[in-house]
Amino acid sequence: MTAVNARAVEPYWVVVPAAGSGKRMGADKPKQYLPLLGKPLIVHTLQNILRWPGLAGVIVAIAADDSEFGNLAEASDPRIHTVTGGAERADSVLAALEYLSTLAEPDTSVLVHDAARPLVASNDIETLIGPASAAIALLAQPASDTVKRASAENGTAVVAETLPRDQIWLAQTPQKAPLQILKDSLQAGLRENPAAITDEASALELAGYRPQLIAACRTNFKITQPADLLLAEALLTQQRTQQGEPS
Repeated sequence: MTAVNARAVEPYWVVVPAAGSGKRMGADKPKQYLPLLGKPLIVHTLQNILRWPGLAGVIVAIAADDSEFGNLAEASDPRIHTVTGGAERADSVLAALEYLSTLAEPDTSVLVHDAARPLVASNDIETLIGPASAAIALLAQPASDTVKRASAENGTAVVAETLPRDQIWLAQTPQKAPLQILKDSLQAGLRENPAAITDEASALELAGYRPQLIAACRTNFKITQPADLLLAEALLTQQRTQQGEPS
């Protein structure tokens, strides 16, 4: 992958929630450990993160019965810490933030990134951590297709209305916020309206914040279905070929 321009940035931490089972993949193991070009998916994601400039450390939230993470070479990197995650994504992120509160100041920037997004572009990370970015921000993809809101009719989905596409963005990660603000927002959201907490930005919105949207490259998709692995393999292979690396 193209290297991020080396320049001084405020040290920040990255949280990677990786305690989920990835049921939609229909695999016999959590999707973060599915093979991608001969390595577990999460290895590609962590190798990407460890190249980001200004990185203070990474906290990976894993399941209580996870027996695979400790065997990865990346697990021995001194910048990587682990915590036991929870039943839901928000629980895992909150566990990581509780741990980070013992290591970092309350205003430390935290980037939460999906384990299943190994292809986030270097330029997008540079923008997210750069001086033009707000303290609370996230990568997102402006909608390119016409967006329909559905309703149920006789057991099938039908179009209820067409939404204005220029107002629709698809949330991605990393999502960035100061440590204490993110921690407080997640705690309040889980206490008051847990069903509404689908990502970190939603918790921040419920707390009254308005996260900045930063347009991301299309390669930053989340591996959710089996076909996504095939696309990720093709893109990674192309990147290695362009960089003269063995595929």
